[in-house]
Amino acid sequence: MNKTITLMPRLSEKTYALSENRVYVVDIPKDVNKHTVARAIEEQFEVKVEKVNITNIPGKAKRVMSITGKRYLNQEGKRNNIKKAYVTLAKGNSLPFFAAVEEEEQKETEAQAKIDKAMTKQAEKDAKKTTKRGLGRLKSSKKTDEEKK
Repeated sequence: MNKTITLMPRLSEKTYALSENRVYVVDIPKDVNKHTVARAIEEQFEVKVEKVNITNIPGKAKRVMSITGKRYLNQEGKRNNIKKAYVTLAKGNSLPFFAAVEEEEQKETEAQAKIDKAMTKQAEKDAKKTTKRGLGRLKSSKKTDEEKK
C-alpha cells in the first residue's frame, strides 16, 4: 500500500502529558488501520513503534441557531467524527511535536535560575552592609560609654 497518510498531531495539555510517557496522539483518516499507522510513523519520523491503539469518536449533536430577518431558524447540527491513534514508541524514541514547548520551558527555567542567582547575590551584599553598619554602631556606642566615665 503506497498511499500517503496525513498524520495530524493533537496538541493539547493531555496529549503533552501523555508524550512524556512516549505515547503520542495523532488524528488519522477514517480508512486506515493500526498497521498502516505504525508503518507511516516509522517511515516519516524514523522511530520504532511499540504499539498502536485506535479509537473512533462520534461527533456530538449540536443546536445551530441563525437569525435571518424576523425568523429564527433552529436546526440540528453535528460535529465531525474523529479517528485518533495512540502511538506508543519504543524506549529512546520521541516525536518532535512538542519540541517548541520543551524549548520554551527550558528557557524559562534558565531565566529563573539567573534571577535566583542574582537574588542570592543581592541578599549577600545586603547582609554584608548590615553587618558592617551594625559593628560601626556598636563601636561608637562603646566609645561614648567610655567617654561618659
